[in-house]
Amino acid sequence: MAAENHSAVTEFILGGLTNRPELQLPLFLLFLGIYLVTMIGNMGMITLICLNAQLHTPMYFFLSSLSLVDLCYSSVITPKMLVNFVSEKNTISYAGCMSQLYFFLVFVIAECYMLTAMAYDRYVAICRPLLYNNIMSHRVCSLLVSGVCAMGLIGSTIETVLMLKLPYCELLISHYFCDILPLMKLSCSSTCDIEMTVFFLAGFNIVVSSLTVLISYAFILSSILHISTTQGRSKAFNTCSSHLAAVGMFYGTTAFMYLKPSTASSLAQENVASVFYTTVIPMLNPLIYSLRNKEVKAAMQKTLRGKML
Repeated sequence: MAAENHSAVTEFILGGLTNRPELQLPLFLLFLGIYLVTMIGNMGMITLICLNAQLHTPMYFFLSSLSLVDLCYSSVITPKMLVNFVSEKNTISYAGCMSQLYFFLVFVIAECYMLTAMAYDRYVAICRPLLYNNIMSHRVCSLLVSGVCAMGLIGSTIETVLMLKLPYCELLISHYFCDILPLMKLSCSSTCDIEMTVFFLAGFNIVVSSLTVLISYAFILSSILHISTTQGRSKAFNTCSSHLAAVGMFYGTTAFMYLKPSTASSLAQENVASVFYTTVIPMLNPLIYSLRNKEVKAAMQKTLRGKML
């Protein structure tokens, strides 16, 4: 295709999760349920934290920020996926595709660094308890969340600009949303340089943030083992195990997608990994943090009692 014809690409066709018609309705109902639980869970967590003064602490400030990221993150992907389940032609405009890619990257990178900020908060709380209020001041927490947002915007802008420069010869995206790797496969030109840049950026975001989390938790584990009371150790383990569960699921699936050769896995495996970190994890995060957190349960009971009176 001649270079002048590359601009003729005005829309893409999304391959979706399956091409079997009998699965479209069951999958629509399944993901609609997941999306509703995600919306209710994350909005409920944000509302609960805002309404209860006892939850106005750095830990819950970061947790409400994570819920907001998950809320936006899921909303970038799932509504379009639901529409595609009930549409005959699963198309998305070029501008819509690049917009979806941009905001997806903003929130997925922000999630990486939000989990890192939460790990740092837990490190200070458990390893430096006497200095916690001084170190994790309102200003510091605000700066950390601002840094998280900045990293998301910077990383997303760089990668989206690279994708905008590519010429596209094919229209069928073998995926259910506009992601970098499936889009690169549609390009007419060589994408080696862009692949290396994306691999470096993804590696930096995932490896640096996950290593920070692991180092933080190595110090946390050491401090927990030195806590004299069983009750104190139990409380610290319960608080940290929820965060570790969320961290493990998120980093595991994103590393599988972006830190491997493009031929190392099948399309089905990539779709399963993508579904997990784009739709399932945003639903599970508020459940993980609420079901294993006594303070959240107590605040929820207090709020419900207040509404019933």
